[in-house]
Amino acid sequence: MAAATSTEESFKLAIPDADLELLRKKLDLVRLPDELDGAEWDYGVPLDDVKRLVAHWQEKFDWRKSEAKINELPMFTRDIEVEGFGTLNAHYVHQRSEVDNAIPLLFVHGWPGHFLEVRKILPLLTAKSPDHPSFHVVAPSLPGFGFSGAIKKTGFKGPQYAEFLNKLMISLGYNEYVYQGGDWGHILGLQAVTHYGHKHIKAWHSNMPLPGARPSPVKNPLIFLSTVLSAFSQEGRANMQRAQQFAQQGTGYSKMQSTKPQTLAYGLTDSPVGLLAWIYEKLVIWSDKYPWGDDEVLEWVSIYWFSRAGPGAAGRIYYEMANGGTGNALDGNVWQSVPLGISYFPGEVVRLPRSWSHLIGKLVFEGEHEKGGHFAAHEAPEGLVGDLRKMYGKGGPAYGVVPGKDGYSA
Repeated sequence: MAAATSTEESFKLAIPDADLELLRKKLDLVRLPDELDGAEWDYGVPLDDVKRLVAHWQEKFDWRKSEAKINELPMFTRDIEVEGFGTLNAHYVHQRSEVDNAIPLLFVHGWPGHFLEVRKILPLLTAKSPDHPSFHVVAPSLPGFGFSGAIKKTGFKGPQYAEFLNKLMISLGYNEYVYQGGDWGHILGLQAVTHYGHKHIKAWHSNMPLPGARPSPVKNPLIFLSTVLSAFSQEGRANMQRAQQFAQQGTGYSKMQSTKPQTLAYGLTDSPVGLLAWIYEKLVIWSDKYPWGDDEVLEWVSIYWFSRAGPGAAGRIYYEMANGGTGNALDGNVWQSVPLGISYFPGEVVRLPRSWSHLIGKLVFEGEHEKGGHFAAHEAPEGLVGDLRKMYGKGGPAYGVVPGKDGYSA
């Protein structure tokens, strides 16, 4: 097998002035659609929202200010060899705790997220205290996202993402570590644990607990029965209705990216306003009434607009993981014996019966929250970090799971 890594290099964002000027020109030439009376959010992002955001982008948003703030993060790049796909240049945030025995933690984002999702939890996770564990945190941009390099060949699927992530951790000296993710971070976590669990990944945590399959009355009789009974509770009925509504009305983006991502990429790559609407819709409807500020939204979208591989590249993960729309990204995933923790947030896109979490793996920790949605690390950082501290802290079910790295000062 090829060597895993090359030399690490420090990374600072410096978007060329020419790219900013091109963006300004495109915003000046924007042509917006009309809107039906009373459409509101039923048809997609309201026109007034887009008009406001475009005007703010043109007149007030200061990318250089955001860029300087992002550059305060400890960012790096290095080459990672992925078997059959050559060298991929990985961009990542790497913040070590001052606690020598801190727990190495790999944080993996999803779509339409990116590496900045780690920003709010970074100081909390690396904080030193006798009352909770501390972590060394690694938060990469997935290939094709943010400032990691682009994938050049078809067929980059779950095993390749898992290899990329595991080799990155090993290259940083973390041969044994824990894992956290939601959205694609959860799905790729299943892949990573399948291929590298126990030997490298000692435990993992998810804030989007989707199993590989529904419970079977033969294989999982108790979970199946609890699912049937949950339909008689108010919460169970509400969750089922929400899941059904999402399946019927909220998965168009996935179908498009799972079948014809290249066609969609032309619009996202050429139109900053099209990209804005595409991402802004999910930020709003997938969060738990989170008060998105205009600067906040535009910074988030700008990471995609200025991304190294281009705004259209990130969507290809859907095609590869779903076999061009003929399969499901969760197909083939089976129960894993690596210790698993779950955080439940009320605004998550789909809330399945809690008993289904036992279908994913060896469930050792569960945390329930009163607020927070799909972007838990950004919306409810204290809640997410609090669960990780409980899971890995003294007295927790995964305390000491990484040998010699319990998260506390000696």
